[in-house]
Amino acid sequence: MTTSPDGTPEQPAQPPERVIARLRSNARRLFWPSLVLIAAAGAVGYFAGRLDEVWEVVLLWSAAAAVVLLLFLLPLAAWLSRRYTITTRRLIIRHGFFVRVRQELLHSRGYDVSVRRTWLQSAFRSGDVLINSGLEHPVVLKDVPKADQVQRALSELMDHSQTVVAVRRQQSESVSDETTVWGSR
Repeated sequence: MTTSPDGTPEQPAQPPERVIARLRSNARRLFWPSLVLIAAAGAVGYFAGRLDEVWEVVLLWSAAAAVVLLLFLLPLAAWLSRRYTITTRRLIIRHGFFVRVRQELLHSRGYDVSVRRTWLQSAFRSGDVLINSGLEHPVVLKDVPKADQVQRALSELMDHSQTVVAVRRQQSESVSDETTVWGSR
Protein backbone atom coordinates (compact mmCIF):
# COMPACT_ATOMS: atom_id res chain seq x y z
CA MET A 1 0.00 0.00 0.00
CA THR A 2 1.33 3.43 -0.89
CA THR A 3 1.23 6.55 1.22
CA SER A 4 0.37 10.10 0.21
CA PRO A 5 2.77 13.04 0.78
CA ASP A 6 1.13 13.79 4.15
CA GLY A 7 1.80 10.24 5.36
CA THR A 8 -1.75 8.84 5.21
CA PRO A 9 -2.26 5.54 3.41
CA GLU A 10 -3.84 5.80 -0.05
CA GLN A 11 -6.63 3.48 -1.05
CA PRO A 12 -6.11 1.66 -4.34
CA ALA A 13 -8.09 3.21 -7.19
CA GLN A 14 -11.42 1.58 -7.85
CA PRO A 15 -12.05 0.27 -11.33
CA PRO A 16 -14.50 2.46 -13.26
CA GLU A 17 -18.17 1.64 -13.06
CA ARG A 18 -19.33 -0.29 -16.13
CA VAL A 19 -22.83 -0.84 -17.44
CA ILE A 20 -23.65 -4.55 -17.49
CA ALA A 21 -27.19 -4.39 -18.91
CA ARG A 22 -29.95 -1.96 -19.81
CA LEU A 23 -33.40 -3.49 -19.56
CA ARG A 24 -37.06 -2.71 -20.11
CA SER A 25 -40.07 -4.89 -19.48
CA ASN A 26 -40.97 -7.34 -22.22
CA ALA A 27 -42.33 -5.70 -25.40
CA ARG A 28 -45.13 -8.26 -25.34
CA ARG A 29 -46.97 -5.60 -23.34
CA LEU A 30 -47.38 -3.59 -26.56
CA PHE A 31 -49.26 -6.35 -28.44
CA TRP A 32 -52.81 -5.05 -27.82
CA PRO A 33 -51.91 -1.38 -28.31
CA SER A 34 -50.32 -2.31 -31.64
CA LEU A 35 -53.47 -4.12 -32.72
CA VAL A 36 -55.49 -1.02 -31.79
CA LEU A 37 -53.20 1.11 -33.98
CA ILE A 38 -53.61 -1.26 -36.94
CA ALA A 39 -57.40 -1.42 -36.47
CA ALA A 40 -57.68 2.37 -36.22
CA ALA A 41 -55.63 2.83 -39.39
CA GLY A 42 -57.73 0.21 -41.19
CA ALA A 43 -61.00 1.78 -40.05
CA VAL A 44 -59.93 5.27 -41.15
CA GLY A 45 -58.76 3.90 -44.51
CA TYR A 46 -62.02 2.02 -45.03
CA PHE A 47 -64.47 4.70 -43.91
CA ALA A 48 -62.68 7.89 -45.09
CA GLY A 49 -63.53 7.29 -48.76
CA ARG A 50 -67.14 6.30 -48.03
CA LEU A 51 -68.20 9.36 -46.04
CA ASP A 52 -69.72 12.28 -47.97
CA GLU A 53 -70.23 14.93 -45.32
CA VAL A 54 -67.31 17.01 -44.05
CA TRP A 55 -68.42 16.73 -40.42
CA GLU A 56 -68.43 12.91 -40.72
CA VAL A 57 -64.84 12.90 -41.98
CA VAL A 58 -63.77 15.28 -39.21
CA LEU A 59 -65.53 13.11 -36.62
CA LEU A 60 -63.88 9.97 -38.02
CA TRP A 61 -60.39 11.50 -37.88
CA SER A 62 -61.00 12.94 -34.40
CA ALA A 63 -62.24 9.61 -33.05
CA ALA A 64 -59.27 7.79 -34.62
CA ALA A 65 -56.84 10.31 -33.12
CA ALA A 66 -58.41 9.92 -29.66
CA VAL A 67 -58.30 6.12 -29.86
CA VAL A 68 -54.68 6.12 -31.01
CA LEU A 69 -53.69 8.59 -28.29
CA LEU A 70 -55.42 6.76 -25.44
CA LEU A 71 -54.91 3.15 -26.48
CA PHE A 72 -51.57 3.24 -28.29
CA LEU A 73 -49.45 6.29 -27.43
CA LEU A 74 -50.09 6.32 -23.66
CA PRO A 75 -49.20 2.61 -23.21
CA LEU A 76 -46.15 3.11 -25.44
CA ALA A 77 -45.01 6.12 -23.40
CA ALA A 78 -45.55 4.18 -20.15
CA TRP A 79 -43.49 1.27 -21.50
CA LEU A 80 -40.70 3.56 -22.71
CA SER A 81 -40.55 5.49 -19.44
CA ARG A 82 -39.55 2.49 -17.27
CA ARG A 83 -35.88 1.49 -17.50
CA TYR A 84 -33.55 -0.67 -15.46
CA THR A 85 -29.76 -0.30 -15.63
CA ILE A 86 -27.42 -2.81 -14.00
CA THR A 87 -23.85 -1.61 -13.44
CA THR A 88 -20.90 -3.15 -11.65
CA ARG A 89 -21.72 -1.13 -8.49
CA ARG A 90 -25.49 -0.60 -8.42
CA LEU A 91 -28.92 -1.18 -9.88
CA ILE A 92 -30.64 1.96 -11.20
CA ILE A 93 -34.42 2.00 -11.66
CA ARG A 94 -35.98 4.91 -13.55
CA HIS A 95 -39.67 5.37 -14.17
CA GLY A 96 -42.28 8.03 -14.62
CA PHE A 97 -43.31 10.29 -17.42
CA PHE A 98 -44.31 13.64 -15.93
CA VAL A 99 -42.69 12.96 -12.54
CA ARG A 100 -39.38 11.17 -12.97
CA VAL A 101 -38.35 8.78 -10.19
CA ARG A 102 -34.84 7.35 -9.91
CA GLN A 103 -33.99 4.68 -7.38
CA GLU A 104 -30.57 3.15 -6.81
CA LEU A 105 -29.61 -0.01 -4.96
CA LEU A 106 -25.93 -0.55 -4.20
CA HIS A 107 -24.72 -4.11 -4.65
CA SER A 108 -22.44 -3.73 -1.64
CA ARG A 109 -25.45 -3.28 0.69
CA GLY A 110 -26.68 -6.78 -0.04
CA TYR A 111 -30.18 -7.95 -0.84
CA ASP A 112 -32.22 -11.04 -1.66
CA VAL A 113 -33.10 -11.69 -5.29
CA SER A 114 -35.93 -13.95 -6.43
CA VAL A 115 -37.95 -14.51 -9.61
CA ARG A 116 -41.73 -14.76 -9.88
CA ARG A 117 -43.38 -15.97 -13.09
CA THR A 118 -46.84 -16.44 -14.50
CA TRP A 119 -47.51 -19.13 -17.08
CA LEU A 120 -47.36 -16.54 -19.88
CA GLN A 121 -44.05 -15.17 -18.62
CA SER A 122 -42.67 -18.72 -18.47
CA ALA A 123 -43.59 -19.24 -22.12
CA PHE A 124 -41.59 -16.14 -23.08
CA ARG A 125 -38.74 -16.75 -20.57
CA SER A 126 -39.42 -13.51 -18.77
CA GLY A 127 -40.47 -12.81 -15.21
CA ASP A 128 -40.67 -10.38 -12.33
CA VAL A 129 -37.37 -10.05 -10.47
CA LEU A 130 -38.06 -9.25 -6.80
CA ILE A 131 -35.27 -7.54 -4.87
CA ASN A 132 -35.73 -7.47 -1.11
CA SER A 133 -33.32 -4.91 0.29
CA GLY A 134 -34.85 -4.64 3.74
CA LEU A 135 -37.41 -2.00 2.80
CA GLU A 136 -41.13 -2.41 3.51
CA HIS A 137 -41.91 -3.45 -0.04
CA PRO A 138 -39.49 -5.26 -2.32
CA VAL A 139 -38.29 -3.54 -5.49
CA VAL A 140 -39.77 -5.29 -8.52
CA LEU A 141 -38.25 -5.33 -11.99
CA LYS A 142 -41.48 -6.03 -13.86
CA ASP A 143 -41.62 -8.61 -16.65
CA VAL A 144 -37.91 -8.55 -17.48
CA PRO A 145 -36.67 -10.69 -20.40
CA LYS A 146 -34.36 -13.56 -19.36
CA ALA A 147 -35.24 -13.14 -15.69
CA ASP A 148 -33.06 -16.09 -14.60
CA GLN A 149 -29.96 -14.47 -16.12
CA VAL A 150 -30.82 -11.14 -14.47
CA GLN A 151 -31.20 -12.87 -11.09
CA ARG A 152 -27.90 -14.70 -11.53
CA ALA A 153 -26.06 -11.54 -12.62
CA LEU A 154 -27.41 -9.51 -9.69
CA SER A 155 -26.41 -12.24 -7.22
CA GLU A 156 -22.88 -12.46 -8.66
CA LEU A 157 -22.44 -8.68 -8.67
CA MET A 158 -23.67 -8.47 -5.09
CA ASP A 159 -21.32 -11.23 -3.92
CA HIS A 160 -18.37 -9.63 -5.73
CA SER A 161 -19.14 -6.18 -4.28
CA GLN A 162 -19.41 -7.52 -0.76
CA THR A 163 -16.08 -9.34 -0.98
CA VAL A 164 -14.39 -6.20 -2.39
CA VAL A 165 -15.82 -4.10 0.47
CA ALA A 166 -14.69 -6.69 3.03
CA VAL A 167 -11.14 -6.71 1.59
CA ARG A 168 -10.99 -2.90 1.70
CA ARG A 169 -12.18 -2.88 5.32
CA GLN A 170 -9.56 -5.43 6.25
CA GLN A 171 -6.82 -3.42 4.53
CA SER A 172 -7.86 -0.16 6.17
CA GLU A 173 -8.05 -1.78 9.62
CA SER A 174 -4.66 -3.49 9.29
CA VAL A 175 -2.82 -0.39 8.02
CA SER A 176 -2.37 1.39 11.29
CA ASP A 177 -3.09 0.57 14.89
CA GLU A 178 -1.57 3.85 16.03
CA THR A 179 -3.79 6.37 17.71
CA THR A 180 -3.70 9.81 16.16
CA VAL A 181 -4.56 12.76 18.37
CA TRP A 182 -5.23 16.03 16.61
CA GLY A 183 -2.64 15.61 13.89
CA SER A 184 0.26 14.50 16.11
CA ARG A 185 1.60 10.98 16.32
